[in-house]
Amino acid sequence: MDISAIKKLVEDDMNAVDSLILRRLESDVVLINQIGHYIVNSGGKRLRPMIVLLAAQALGYTGDKHIGLAAIVEFIHTATLLHDDVVDTSDLRRGQPTANNKWGNSSSVLVGDFLYSRAFQMLVSIGQVDVMGTLSNATNVIAEGEVLQLLNRNNPKTTEQQYLEVIRRKTAKLFEAAAWLGAILAKADEDAETAVKEYGMQMGIAFQLVDDALDYSADAETLGKNIGDDLSEGKPTLPLIYAYCQGSSAQQKLIRQAIEQGGLDDLSEIRLAIESVGAIEYTMRAAQQAAEKAKNLLDVLPNSPSKTALQALADFSVARQY
Repeated sequence: MDISAIKKLVEDDMNAVDSLILRRLESDVVLINQIGHYIVNSGGKRLRPMIVLLAAQALGYTGDKHIGLAAIVEFIHTATLLHDDVVDTSDLRRGQPTANNKWGNSSSVLVGDFLYSRAFQMLVSIGQVDVMGTLSNATNVIAEGEVLQLLNRNNPKTTEQQYLEVIRRKTAKLFEAAAWLGAILAKADEDAETAVKEYGMQMGIAFQLVDDALDYSADAETLGKNIGDDLSEGKPTLPLIYAYCQGSSAQQKLIRQAIEQGGLDDLSEIRLAIESVGAIEYTMRAAQQAAEKAKNLLDVLPNSPSKTALQALADFSVARQY
């Protein structure tokens, strides 16, 4: 099953999610409408809301609360993007100028805050304590992950374990929450709930590993953002950590200086060092292992098109080029 078939499977629900997102974006403050619509409609993959919908379907949920929860998850994700781009001083995302590039940092941060608060307004209206607990905890963990990443910035001694802890919190936690919400709505048994929750975590890890590999191996037009963004910010992601550990003394010195100083002056040499030690392949193998684990976790679920789609999403997270 390819990504177009997966989207077709949840097409009606995703249309309902998109309609709800547009309705709940409305504000009498014009700038909020402008920035909110700009970032939400800028061509995102919508993987996280898709996981909510598919997990609920795969576990037999027949109500309509999954629509609202999928929209809430997308609002939270979008808020993190607005804040991330300010922290990272990014100027390109999804092939377009970032909101902070167009409207400035202050506007982006404040509209991100609006999206967070709107998400929690919507969450209260759903009225399930376990659902509110899941998303409030996830949002808190994501913030912790952002701070951990900030602490690792410009630190060439960052270990693979420290890096993985960041991506578990910063990225994978919302994937985990998205899948878990479907299980909660469906009142799944403990085994199925645990499996779906861990599926989301492994799916998110795979997704971020591929993102970090693409930052050194893709081209800007395909990727939709500038190549080497992580290096320019002094972020030690897995390709760089592995290359630093495995490279020659000259390569280690080059990588250490690049992480400590940030910037892209040595991007070509860094990419050569990463390629020479097989760091992209190492990162992609780790992503593939996480994706396979995610797929295998779903063996406890009954066979269905939605289960197949969840497994195919794990494959897509690794095979994608953007």
